[in-house]
Amino acid sequence: MRLFTVLRGVRKSAAAGARSVPGGAVYALAGLGAATGTDRRGWTSLRSVDAPLLLLIAALLLFGLVMVFSASIALADSPRYKVTPTYFLLRHCVSMVVALAAAAVAFALPVATWQRIAPWVFGAAAMLLVVVLVPGVGKGALGARRWIGLGGLNLQPSEVMKLACVIYAADFTVRKQDFMHDFRKGFAPMAGVMAVVGVLLLLQPDLGAFGVIVSISMAILFLGGVNGRLFASIAAALVVAFMGVIWASPWRRERIFAYLDPWSAENVLGRGYQLSHSLIAFGRGEWFGVGLGASVEKLHYLPEAHTDFIMSVIGEELGMVGVLVVIVSFYWLVKRAFEIGRQAIALERTFSGLVAQGIGLWMGLQAFINIGVATGLLPTKGLTLPLMSYGGSALMSSLVALAVLLRVDYENRVLMRGGMTQ
Repeated sequence: MRLFTVLRGVRKSAAAGARSVPGGAVYALAGLGAATGTDRRGWTSLRSVDAPLLLLIAALLLFGLVMVFSASIALADSPRYKVTPTYFLLRHCVSMVVALAAAAVAFALPVATWQRIAPWVFGAAAMLLVVVLVPGVGKGALGARRWIGLGGLNLQPSEVMKLACVIYAADFTVRKQDFMHDFRKGFAPMAGVMAVVGVLLLLQPDLGAFGVIVSISMAILFLGGVNGRLFASIAAALVVAFMGVIWASPWRRERIFAYLDPWSAENVLGRGYQLSHSLIAFGRGEWFGVGLGASVEKLHYLPEAHTDFIMSVIGEELGMVGVLVVIVSFYWLVKRAFEIGRQAIALERTFSGLVAQGIGLWMGLQAFINIGVATGLLPTKGLTLPLMSYGGSALMSSLVALAVLLRVDYENRVLMRGGMTQ
């Protein structure tokens, strides 16, 4: 009930301040290095950066780096990969460097610039979703076509679309604020866009990414002031639609049945194999874990231990204590994102506020789904743990999004000290 009250207050604040979005922002020297500059009143810009949030992001990145190495080191013995023990660690390091460079560029862009280019970013992301379906261009694995090869790296367009969706939905909400209570003018255009994105994602197929993207869009519309009854009816329709998609796909139905009873003789070596071994990993870890690097399940028992099920390895090696540290970290990140968003809205920077809250929702929702899948709370779905799982595209989109969040907070602080944003 307390959470609902907070969200309702945020929603009212967003709706009240949604008409005025000042243009311009402080032009940083270059990326995150801009934090060493000064504003008009001589304050060092280092004081305008949220140091605790920055340290939390760095801690999650480094923790994820350690766990990716621990979870993937045994894959060198697998005939499927035929790689060195440090292969995935080195690739993850390269992805991290590229992602940090992209985040630096993202931080250097004023929020007003992100608002101007929002439709173009969304359009580019949609084009990538089309390109990945082109035979010979898109790369597939395990029956899915979700990647575009870029030399030695692979780009996953659905991850780019998550970021594009946040800034586009925030821009749409600001532009259509006067029509948020009108289905035809306030919601139908966004619904049509999301329907196109949904078709493209289901052709890959990637129902998990589609669920996250739709949830982010709906949440931003809700915070932006969409009619409550309209929101409830649309949410119910979406739930029915998702259930219909699942029921129409035999393999998705089998996955649901395996989730309901992963220990049955029919499922334990079939659709429920991954979940059953994930639960075994958590059971072995107990409170304090078996020790860093000592996981047994990562030794070719638990598939995708370094990507979608990295939380299972954390649970086995570091126990319930390690799992709780991760959960509390993501809780604090989401809480801080909403605080930044509310502050931006109080400063009549509604686009900035909705972007900050949308990023917080994205990180929190995806972390919740990933942890829920690993612990058996939710049916198995292929979604990574933000900032921690192996995967270059997911890491880049998450870091760029968090750089935008830091930029929103940076501009908030400059304005509150009486500085100028233009």
